[in-house]
Amino acid sequence: MAVRTEWFRAVAAAAAMAVTAAAAVLAGAGVASAADAASAAAAAVPADACGASPARPATAAPAEPGPSSVVGAAVAAAGRSSTGTIAYRQPAQLPIGLWSAAAVTLRAPAGHGTVRLDLTSKGFSTDSMEVQRWVPSARRWLDLASSSSDADFPTHGGFSFTLTTPVGPGTALPQTVALRLQDLDRPGSLAVAASYTDSHRHTSRAAVLTSTVTRPQTVFSGWPAHAALVRGGAPQPFTMTVRNTTDRAYPAVSSLFYAYGMGGGHALTPLDLVLEQYRAGTGWTRLPLVASPCDPGLSVPLSPAAGIPLAPGAGETVQLRLAVAATAPAAVTSAEAGLSVQSGDTTLASAALPFAVSAAGAPAPVTAPSPGADTQRR
Repeated sequence: MAVRTEWFRAVAAAAAMAVTAAAAVLAGAGVASAADAASAAAAAVPADACGASPARPATAAPAEPGPSSVVGAAVAAAGRSSTGTIAYRQPAQLPIGLWSAAAVTLRAPAGHGTVRLDLTSKGFSTDSMEVQRWVPSARRWLDLASSSSDADFPTHGGFSFTLTTPVGPGTALPQTVALRLQDLDRPGSLAVAASYTDSHRHTSRAAVLTSTVTRPQTVFSGWPAHAALVRGGAPQPFTMTVRNTTDRAYPAVSSLFYAYGMGGGHALTPLDLVLEQYRAGTGWTRLPLVASPCDPGLSVPLSPAAGIPLAPGAGETVQLRLAVAATAPAAVTSAEAGLSVQSGDTTLASAALPFAVSAAGAPAPVTAPSPGADTQRR
């Protein structure tokens, strides 16, 4: 299970790397044009990063929030299950892209034993789950040991850790271990059965708790099903709306536009596409696309590059338009593009925006408007 979880981590981190690199370029005071942005990006991202999965440490930095902020109010409002010796708590909702607080409490002196969390998922694989415990002596979060089946899409998995508690007069009870968990993939539901097995192989079990795994709603609209852009022609407008339909606040939801087009030995460059975002009080503003140092791909974070906070129930609509410059190579007759919505290093939603490219006056395919339905990451 650990190998598969690392794959989910690598995919999420790769997307985050693109956002971070492009955002860093845009934040530079010296970047004044798309060409300058492309040059700065190439210098900012090391060439040896191409094709490599970004490494992620197994432990969090000490500066990350400890259990007082992670467990605190969230656990106070969480569901609880207990059967005497052991109690387990987790929230009713587990929003994707956010750590959710959980806790295991032992109510009687236990000595040495093993705490186990057995997970059952619906709608996503348990291999996409991360569970960590807070270690007070180290003041950091540690990944729990995991186990899973050999199924291609496992829906049952387990996490465990050993626990030694004082036994004898003056022992403070109950004793609570702070946990946090998150899903890196898709919505659904997650059932957790917590148990504790002591050194005498006596097992106590808490009742199963089930939570809804959810994420903000994202709607992409306005992009035709068979979009055709003319070199030097009018831009194609489209819209993205993100609404936080969860019960948790997202501190920073960011978005990334990306594109790739190649033909006849030529590739689209940052100067060949004109991406604009509408800003209240400013109007349409061009976003400087950045060339990838690894391949002919282009990308740029939407404004603001650092993302926006979304409280529960809050939403944000972004208006965009895309055109192909007259100087774009004639050999490139089609391109792939898309939008990605992220929270930290986790992708919340994405949409493909492919388009054909034709010369002025050339017949173009008939375009049909997209339905504007909720388009989430699959």
